[in-house]
This record gives sequence, C-alpha cells and structure tokens, in this order.
Amino acid sequence: MSDSNENQNQAIPDGPMRPEELEAAQAANEADALAQAQAELATLKAKSAELADQFLRAKADVENARRRAEDEIAKARKFGIESFAESLLPVCDSLEAGLAIKDASTEQIREGAQATLRQLNAALERNKVIAINPAAGTRFDPHQHQAISMVPAEQEANTVVTVLQKGYLIAERVLRPALVTVAAPK
Repeated sequence: MSDSNENQNQAIPDGPMRPEELEAAQAANEADALAQAQAELATLKAKSAELADQFLRAKADVENARRRAEDEIAKARKFGIESFAESLLPVCDSLEAGLAIKDASTEQIREGAQATLRQLNAALERNKVIAINPAAGTRFDPHQHQAISMVPAEQEANTVVTVLQKGYLIAERVLRPALVTVAAPK
C-alpha cells in the first residue's frame, strides 16, 4: 500500500507549477488538441471521399438510366406501329386474293369486300381505333364532329342530321372528326 501512496504523491504536485511545467502542460494539451483535430480531419476527409465516390456512382447510374430510357423511346417510335401493321396484313392478303379472281361475279366481289371490311374494322378495333358515327338526333359535339352544313330539319337545332363521313378516335383522341350535317335553328 505504501508503493501506491508514493505513486500518488509523485503525481500530485506540491504547490504551484513552475512556468516551465506550465508551458510543458500547455504544449502537451495543444499537442493533444492538434492530434485530435488531425484525427477528426482524417475522418472527415475519408467521409468526404466516400460521399464523392457515392455521388459519382449515383451520377453514372442516372446517366445510364437516362440513356436506356432514350433507347427505349427510340425503339418505341421505330416499332410502335409494328402491331398495327401486323393486324393489317390479313386485309392486304384478302384484297390481293379477291383481285386474283379473274371471273368473279358481282355478288362474289361484294361478299369479298364485306369480309375484307370486317377484317379491317376488327384490326382497327384491336388497335384502339374506334369509329365516330353519330346517330341522327345526337347533339353536335365540335370535339368529335365537323359540321359541313346546316340544313332545315324536323329535329332539335344543333343535332346531327346525317353523317357524310365517319370519324375515328385512337385511344380516345380524335384522329379524324366525323363530317356531319347539322339541324338549323327553326
């Protein structure tokens, strides 16, 4: 026990510190603070380098995603009509087959044209091309109809009297408005 008391006594100075001792203690404290600041600086530099690396990787990922999206858009534009074209090929085949018959009767030509028209309408519907064919008396809609003329009629004003040419929608967007005559006000 006496040894530990001696060590304790040696560690505790008796009385005020001499200026050299005070300077040495301050220098030791400054050295400790400097070592701590340098360690903190090294940690911050490592964290900064890690964040810079993560940023560069994220930037590269974004650039790759952008490039892939541009490629997909280019392919969609280039091949977007492929499905529609494929659905029209049977219509072409039917027309060619009908024209190949040299001595077809009027009735055969009519039946062939009707069958081909059904094929064409089915192909259009499969590709979301829907006919605009308003019934007589339907309210005139300037978004889907184009009025060619106003005619006197026994129906309410601004309603469709006749359809001169069907219109078409593609995915709910007007591809071509229906050409119609409209009832004039009385």
